[in-house]
Amino acid sequence: MRNASWLGLVVAALLVLPACAPKAKPGAPAAGNLSEYTEVTLTADLGALTEKERQMIPLLIDACQAMDEIFWQEAYGDQAKLLAGITDPALRRFAEINYGPWDRLNGNEPFLPGVGAKPAGAGFYPADLTKDEFEKAVAANPEQAAALKGQYTIVRRDPGGRLVAVPYHEAFKPQVERAVARLNEAAALAEDAGLRRYLELRAQALLSDDYRPSDMAWMDMKTNGIDVVIGPIENYEDQLYGYKSTHEGYVLIKDREWSAKLARYVKLLPALQGRLPVPARYRKESPGSGSDLGAYDVVFYAGDCNAGSKTIAINLPNDEMVQLEKGSRRLQLKNAMRAKFDKILTPIADRLIAPDQKKHIQFDAFFSNVMFHEVSHGLGIKNTLDGKGTVRDALKDLGGALEEGKADVLGLFMIMKLKEMGELGEADLMDNCVTYLAGLFRSVRFGAASAHGRANLAEFTFFKEQGAFSRDSTSGSYRVDFAKMQAAVDSFSTKVLTLQGNGDYAGVEAFLPKADQMDPQLRKDLDGLASADIPTDIVFKQGMEVLNAGAAKK
Repeated sequence: MRNASWLGLVVAALLVLPACAPKAKPGAPAAGNLSEYTEVTLTADLGALTEKERQMIPLLIDACQAMDEIFWQEAYGDQAKLLAGITDPALRRFAEINYGPWDRLNGNEPFLPGVGAKPAGAGFYPADLTKDEFEKAVAANPEQAAALKGQYTIVRRDPGGRLVAVPYHEAFKPQVERAVARLNEAAALAEDAGLRRYLELRAQALLSDDYRPSDMAWMDMKTNGIDVVIGPIENYEDQLYGYKSTHEGYVLIKDREWSAKLARYVKLLPALQGRLPVPARYRKESPGSGSDLGAYDVVFYAGDCNAGSKTIAINLPNDEMVQLEKGSRRLQLKNAMRAKFDKILTPIADRLIAPDQKKHIQFDAFFSNVMFHEVSHGLGIKNTLDGKGTVRDALKDLGGALEEGKADVLGLFMIMKLKEMGELGEADLMDNCVTYLAGLFRSVRFGAASAHGRANLAEFTFFKEQGAFSRDSTSGSYRVDFAKMQAAVDSFSTKVLTLQGNGDYAGVEAFLPKADQMDPQLRKDLDGLASADIPTDIVFKQGMEVLNAGAAKK
């Protein structure tokens, strides 16, 4: 560690990115508008919780709010300064939703005057940093290379202009200490031994930036009634390299009845891995036996998961070593999922799906598609075949988008294979296929700045070329061809799993379309959704006040 004098200056610099906050002018044009979002009250039935579990919830919410403050710094900089400079209430709310002055559902276009393009490295690197400078610094100083590229560091310049890595627990010390205190208070109330151990280890992890022990403990939890996902987790915000993880938090209540229905699918993961449509060397890794599926109602979102488009399912941990040893947990956020289905996907289907296929738009199919998307993250290959490291490291900034595309289509692949295996009873696969197509229209609207949006654009392009669906030029509606859809699912899965196993960065770059490569007709159809006032995503009214109000009504 270098001396504390420059470290203090570096950490202080985190609070002033960008250097100045833009001032909104009355009547200034905006790239996005508040009508892109529809508000949903985020509540859940607390009746099944014990008294101590109910006491834990406000503590966990406060810990997540600390993650929210950190994410503002990672995504933009000084939240208070930005918001204070916006006089229009709608624009201010839009900035809060986007965690900065860039429209996340519109390719990160600035929506305030005087704001430039969003830095590819967000707030993780110096604003003037080039890839060439970073790579030279890494090559010149092997002892610091791992720290500079690390998931849990901010890169800044020391007084001499050299690049240095500041650990998260030092860079965000006030928020980390607040979250740690709340997690320890919640642990003291926890009646479930597994939850108590996880909370204690997660608090330690925030102080050390060593998350593997707490990830292992999270995987070992089986009987907890509430849960919290908290810390630096996803790396989508770092579009320079994809190295840095961003802070977020969810507070969750388990739906035990739905979770019990899902548990049986976990045992089938090794068999499904063996059926992947690639040569054996691309499926040689085995999913961990500790994987589980669960359904939850989420009562609070914070940080990365709350920025722009909202997450409706979780597949964690991301640590490849934990996945190989323990598997992963897939958490379906049932209340948020239902809100998106009712308020967004169904109106889209009414406009864009062929009339005689609208009957196949079903919530159970939407739930299954999302669930098996998350399950599919655990399948395939995590380490490149050349033995040079993980797929994530090899594919860098493109890895997230390709992985999301893989999970979407492998999810459909798994559903089709489970049907062949007799595991889905009388389920109609056309429900899944037509609902999947409607879901593509929903999530491609997130834009190419989003890993999910870029993945969906790649899927749409590929499936169109394969004839998996067609568009009626008179009605403007789309129709699924089931046989061709099945073939396209296999072909897409083979393509993506091979790119991952080969660590083929150039191949992935060629495969993933950019925003300006969107099919012109698709663009017109999406514009039609906007003109019909169909929202793109949801925004939450949430927190203890909302939960207490909901409990009072009951």
